[in-house]
Amino acid sequence: MPQLFFISPNGEKHAVEGKVGDSVMDAGVRNVVPGMFGLCGGSLACVTCHVFVDDNTAAHCTPLHDFEDEMLDGTVTPRKANSRLCCQITITDELEGGTFHVPEKNY
Repeated sequence: MPQLFFISPNGEKHAVEGKVGDSVMDAGVRNVVPGMFGLCGGSLACVTCHVFVDDNTAAHCTPLHDFEDEMLDGTVTPRKANSRLCCQITITDELEGGTFHVPEKNY
């Protein structure tokens, strides 16, 4: 199971194990990462799993699709070039060590 890292807005690092095939959001919610809500359960109906993907991690993530791109315009914390909804990022072995920064506000 790949180890993923979530960085809270205060800089606290949360190491979690993710199950291959699950989403990054699943791993964050299952491990109670602060600020990771995933209120819609990963159905791409909300933006409460917004993260900023570390540059070294981005190349290993599931590609951004048009609808996710549109949804990112509605995040509470303004989106950045590395913004993603982590319910749309599938965990693979290549995500080992992947780092995701949780924004200050995610609801």
